[in-house]
Amino acid sequence: MAVAVARLHPRLLVGASLAMYALIFASLVVLESPGLGLGHFFYLPIALIAIVGGPRHGLLAGLAATALYTVAVVVNDNLPTRDLLTVSAPVRLVTYVTCGVLVGWFAQRNDELIGRLELLASRDRLTGLPNARAFEAAVDRRFSVGKPFAVLLGDLDGLRQQNEEGGHGEGDLVLVRLAETLGKLLRPEEEVARVGGDEFVILATVPTKDAAAARANLIEKRLAESGLRVTFGWAAFPEEGNNALGMIRVADERLYARKLVRGRRLGAPQQPALA
Repeated sequence: MAVAVARLHPRLLVGASLAMYALIFASLVVLESPGLGLGHFFYLPIALIAIVGGPRHGLLAGLAATALYTVAVVVNDNLPTRDLLTVSAPVRLVTYVTCGVLVGWFAQRNDELIGRLELLASRDRLTGLPNARAFEAAVDRRFSVGKPFAVLLGDLDGLRQQNEEGGHGEGDLVLVRLAETLGKLLRPEEEVARVGGDEFVILATVPTKDAAAARANLIEKRLAESGLRVTFGWAAFPEEGNNALGMIRVADERLYARKLVRGRRLGAPQQPALA
């Protein structure tokens, strides 16, 4: 729970920790007596700071707690100071710093693990490209900016036939090669994701529908030069939609129509239309 809060509200936890330092120090000065053990409460703000900042900040938090504890013992007349520098302060130094470093290390490892899991959850297992979930997030970011862009929906031609003739392993190799080739063809501001078995989508920064068509045709041409036959459909924002679902529908309809036209040109047999 504390780790989740630390990721969302780090400043809140740091502020609370500093307030705890002050409160515990004041309690040690005013209320502490032999055997009461109010100094143990320092472990809580040490742990919170370590969760937020990692082992280095945990180390610093432990050192700060040791210093405050030492000053409080010296100031409080009810506490003996004869063993402060030889026993009490060194023990606190070791335990406070160890707590801060260990909690910070585990928190850091936890953050790294969460980061890896989030990355895996947003990536296609085969190609390593962003998946449909990541695509939706990217589209939402584009809508929030409000600048014109286009969705280019591409479908790899003949993948089913490739799988039937060479097996799914051969088809997977073609998909991986397509992903790598697309990565080389895209402009720096463009994004690509794999959203289906043989479907890839590109988010292109173009001003109009006509520019989107030109960009799709150019990518098709470059892919064909690499031996990859891909048909694209496109939809432009804001001309042809103002939400992801609507734009995908427009791009998919255009893609399907272009596949039919290309099938007739190639003399391929046409499948009966479904009602």
